[in-house]
Amino acid sequence: MLYSIRGILVFRDMESAAVECGGVAYHCKTSLSTLAVLGKVGGEALLYTYLHVRNEGLDLFGFADLGELGCFKMLIGVSGVGPKAALSILSSMSPERFALCVASGDYKAITAAPGVGPKLAQRVVLELKDKVSSADITGGITGLPSGGVGLGTGNAGEAVSALMVLGYSQSEAAAAIGRQEPSLPVEELIKGALKSLARQ
Repeated sequence: MLYSIRGILVFRDMESAAVECGGVAYHCKTSLSTLAVLGKVGGEALLYTYLHVRNEGLDLFGFADLGELGCFKMLIGVSGVGPKAALSILSSMSPERFALCVASGDYKAITAAPGVGPKLAQRVVLELKDKVSSADITGGITGLPSGGVGLGTGNAGEAVSALMVLGYSQSEAAAAIGRQEPSLPVEELIKGALKSLARQ
């Protein structure tokens, strides 16, 4: 229905933003990650949207990029995960880090999100592990084969490949890289992952 909204940001708080387009302001619930890049009220904003239909009414959700939107749609497809929990997870980690956590089975990292306990995090990993792929998370970790740990094409993917050359298995490498900050340079990702693996 609504693919995206581009217009003037007229409102924002800690949970939502409103973008005026054609004289109508669309109020979207969103993540802290998206709010961090939206800019100031009065500036131009673009949100990729998802309309959530429920018995009590309609809720519009908006995200700064397609990767985050893809993660959100995957998350609310997990039994027991509602929009509130999905936004909490996306406020705590990037789509790339989420993909690595799911692919490597690192549910503990997902419990860092407020309101997400171990049981729910384990369910997220269990139900989404076979679905994490480049088709599911646009702009996230690309090249993730369905049903397996991915190598990716960004810094994280290069670091995973390098660790595999050093003799670590794909799952060990992905788990170790998943515990690092994905925005780090490849060399720093590898150093951090090797330290993590040495402590095991």
